[in-house]
Amino acid sequence: MKGLKIVTIGGGSSYTPELVEGFIKRYDELPVRELWLVDIKEGEEKLNIVGDLAKRMVKKAGVPMEIHTTLNRREALKDADFVTTQLRVGLLNARIKDERIPLSHGLIGQETNGAGGMFKALRTIPVILDIDKDMAELCPNAWLINFTNPAGMVTEALLRHGNNKKIIGLCNVPIGMEMAVAKLLDVDHSRIRIDFAGLNHMVFGNNIYKDGINVTEEVINKIANGEMGGVVKNIKDFDWMPEFIKGLNIMPCPYHRYYFQTKEMLEDELKEFSKGETRAEVVKRLEDDLFELYKDENLNVKPPQLEKRGGAYYSDAACRLISSMYNDKKDIQPVNTRNNGAIKGIDENSAVEISCIITKDGPKPIQVGEMNVQVNGLVQQIKSFERLVIEAAVTGDYNKALVALTINPLIPSDKMAKIVLDELLVAHEDYLPQFKEVIEKLKKEK
Repeated sequence: MKGLKIVTIGGGSSYTPELVEGFIKRYDELPVRELWLVDIKEGEEKLNIVGDLAKRMVKKAGVPMEIHTTLNRREALKDADFVTTQLRVGLLNARIKDERIPLSHGLIGQETNGAGGMFKALRTIPVILDIDKDMAELCPNAWLINFTNPAGMVTEALLRHGNNKKIIGLCNVPIGMEMAVAKLLDVDHSRIRIDFAGLNHMVFGNNIYKDGINVTEEVINKIANGEMGGVVKNIKDFDWMPEFIKGLNIMPCPYHRYYFQTKEMLEDELKEFSKGETRAEVVKRLEDDLFELYKDENLNVKPPQLEKRGGAYYSDAACRLISSMYNDKKDIQPVNTRNNGAIKGIDENSAVEISCIITKDGPKPIQVGEMNVQVNGLVQQIKSFERLVIEAAVTGDYNKALVALTINPLIPSDKMAKIVLDELLVAHEDYLPQFKEVIEKLKKEK
């Protein structure tokens, strides 16, 4: 067999050992012969550290997988079969600003929700579209598997404005929800399936099955009774009101706490902020510790400490998806893909996070009709926000950016939206060339 060439952009990420482990575990069914790890000059040191660890992992496993590291994206992309993206424009310092600036105005400061999520998208979408251009030239038949947050907006930007339509967005939250249900019911993950529908970080579990039998009511009751543990490490695990969960009657994802428990989440964030701490700064310390571990020449496996980073099950999600496509398994997995009428009331060209049949030709969304009335309004509101953010990212339209932020449920008024928007635009000047004229004007007005 010729084997596969896979390129990971953002290869110096602390998550990369997860991905390498996933490919090693599946080597018999997914023969990755070349894995190219790509990064930028600012990430060169981390890229070399992760690359050396990946080589040690592959050597220990005894699989014929070549690991290449490079700062030359075009060199890496030539004739790739799959490209995965896990990049962070502006690195963690940009995330710190995304969290600190909203919190300084008494608003939720979070990486993928509200103002922080919007600015991560504004920085990221132009870069991802550049990658897409290179792929159209150098590997036009490759699938792009995007793990970069905010994954839904990035995926939709590619679907609407990219050259290549072979795009899939991926998130570890749905597989984390499956794992949490498996633990709750004390069964192996393979026996659990959830019908997912919604948007990225706004996805719901409509029906839950154990061995093909619908156990949704049992799981909802257990969640209502506070029996389910945390799904992801990076979100505070406040208990849900029992009556609320029973009334909702579908499984929420952890990110719904920002919308259904806004007061508690904000109070907790402000408490940490008053101590000079945000989640971004916690992550920065975790990353520093992880890379110290990765430097150890005796380390040749993924260290367990990586799970504290918040990306648990990333490799399972990414590698099972690529394997299912390569082997045309036609199994069911939740991904971000073009709606194509699967969720009624959402534009067919929009990205949705939904359970799909995974084939060699990509994901086929399973039709769900309208979202439940309990959640349909919130999903529609967030989709409107996402679409306006994407347009602002592509065009540099300040007015669209302001409307986008104002209609987000985590922002209380247009005046507050403008204050935060202006401050974040100036703070991220280096990474927002599409807003150059606007930013110059804002700086003069100061």
